[in-house]
Amino acid sequence: MKQTKVKEAQNNPGTLYVVPTPIGNLSDMTERGIRTLLEVDYVAAEDTRHSKPLLQQVGSKARLIALHEHNEKQKTAAVMELLSNGLNVALISDAGTPLISDPGYIIVSRCRQQGLPVVALPGPCAITTALSGAGVATDRFSFEGFLAAKPQQRRKQLATLAEEPRTMVFYETPHRIMHTLEDIHETLGDGRELVLARELTKQFETYLYGNASQLLQRLTDDPNQQRGEMVLIISGYVAPADADDQPDLQAQKALAILVQELPLKKAAAIVAQLYDERKNALYQWGLKNLNN
Repeated sequence: MKQTKVKEAQNNPGTLYVVPTPIGNLSDMTERGIRTLLEVDYVAAEDTRHSKPLLQQVGSKARLIALHEHNEKQKTAAVMELLSNGLNVALISDAGTPLISDPGYIIVSRCRQQGLPVVALPGPCAITTALSGAGVATDRFSFEGFLAAKPQQRRKQLATLAEEPRTMVFYETPHRIMHTLEDIHETLGDGRELVLARELTKQFETYLYGNASQLLQRLTDDPNQQRGEMVLIISGYVAPADADDQPDLQAQKALAILVQELPLKKAAAIVAQLYDERKNALYQWGLKNLNN
């Protein structure tokens, strides 16, 4: 829609279009996405320098607005004003689907709150691409985004996911992948199947398989595998066959004492660390056997 036509009907608000862009292969840009970029008045891009070549390739004359994680709150008001004045805006990220570990939540949420039209287009997304090509269980999965940059926080996050039964999907960066694999080995052990999907849709697309130690060795032997955009997949937790066995007698006694002073959940967590027992097994035993 041309800007001159929009101004003739300013009583009608513009539309915010959420437009996925290729994660590597430019041929993955959809026809609908291209048409939208050709018709909108403005494009709100995570990095205008990165997105300008894409707009030139599709022939879009839309004006660019920088909207990224550091200025999204400030720029949202300006975009909202454009939409209120009947101008159409496309929201794009550097690659893939906006809002998926990328900026955009604030502006989309604000539009929904104020009744301004939002149209989300389907398209490229690294999560679904990796899952569909990895050959892992995908009937249930959990997307966890990026793990924390600081080692202590990262290990804490992994520890909270230790008994997550669903397949887990993460984004990871080249400069942190070795540290992350080390933390997975330390926190979750080597009983999990991992898949490292890198450079998806690009020339050097690769899927690497193994446990944490095996992938660490693979990336150490071939440092080239530490490069590029990465999706890390971890298989979900499977309870051992003896998961229903009762906790050790000493652990039972300790739990019975602690639960007199602490909530059962917290007491079970402490005893699990002290006696190397499963926290959930202790908690379930406490529910059945302790009056609290």
